[in-house]
Amino acid sequence: QVQLVESGGGSVQAGGSLRLSCVASGRILSSNSMGWYRQAPGKQREMVARIRRVGSTNYANYADSVSGRFSISRGNVENTVYLQMNSLKPEDTAVYYCNANIRRYSSETYDDYWGQGTQVTVSS
Repeated sequence: QVQLVESGGGSVQAGGSLRLSCVASGRILSSNSMGWYRQAPGKQREMVARIRRVGSTNYANYADSVSGRFSISRGNVENTVYLQMNSLKPEDTAVYYCNANIRRYSSETYDDYWGQGTQVTVSS
């Protein structure tokens, strides 16, 4: 069983910063990409940032709404990902979910896995 666990959420005033962490555990052979998504009350889940590996090179993509403010990175430990969030705005308030495309030892394919989510609340 693959599990993704997020941490680092909390409450912060507008203009503040938070750093989210995600660790994937289990019998994982490889993860090609990991990312962060968020869902605000009454809204659809949206992609915030994603980082993927092509060969030995990592490529990052961001939603327009967070570009220049958020930064995604892979950890030195395999199957970890971080999201540095700066200049937070009230509209960033949401539950943030970690996602990973992972191949297990017992599988010949890559599959998507999701964390349980961590709450981020930004007050004005």
